[in-house]
Amino acid sequence: MKKTVVIYGSSTGTCEEIAGKIAEKLGVESMNVADMTADTIKENDNLVLGTSTWGSGELQDDWYDGLDTLKAADLSGKTIALFGCGDSESYGDTFCGAMGELYNGLKDKGATFIGAVDASDYNYEDSEAVVDGKFVGLALDDMNESDKTDERIDAWVAAIKDKL
Repeated sequence: MKKTVVIYGSSTGTCEEIAGKIAEKLGVESMNVADMTADTIKENDNLVLGTSTWGSGELQDDWYDGLDTLKAADLSGKTIALFGCGDSESYGDTFCGAMGELYNGLKDKGATFIGAVDASDYNYEDSEAVVDGKFVGLALDDMNESDKTDERIDAWVAAIKDKL
């Protein structure tokens, strides 16, 4: 596996905990997006990016500056995998929308995206993170479907690991 880092934005600790699980399974480090620099991006071939979703589908607060840093970087040749946390019951119409914001902000920057997940196994109304019937990355609802979180992480990591 090429040099990989898991970068997360978390306000309540849920996304941070999930990032830690993913990083452990990949055997890499995780870091808060608030600590990410242009050098972090340059030094890693693979970026596993995770965000929680707030309000009506917005990014976690620290991701606004982080997304600007990523947009300013040369992402050519990089591989990006996304994961997002959301609440499919209370915010079913914007479920994991922040993951969609990351994807939309970076999709034209030259990176290769991996890790799309079939959306048919989820209960939600709508999501900016769904393209052609698939989430653009791993969508997690640790509030209402915590019993599925570890299984979903395991399956996703297994699916992306050989591409990193």
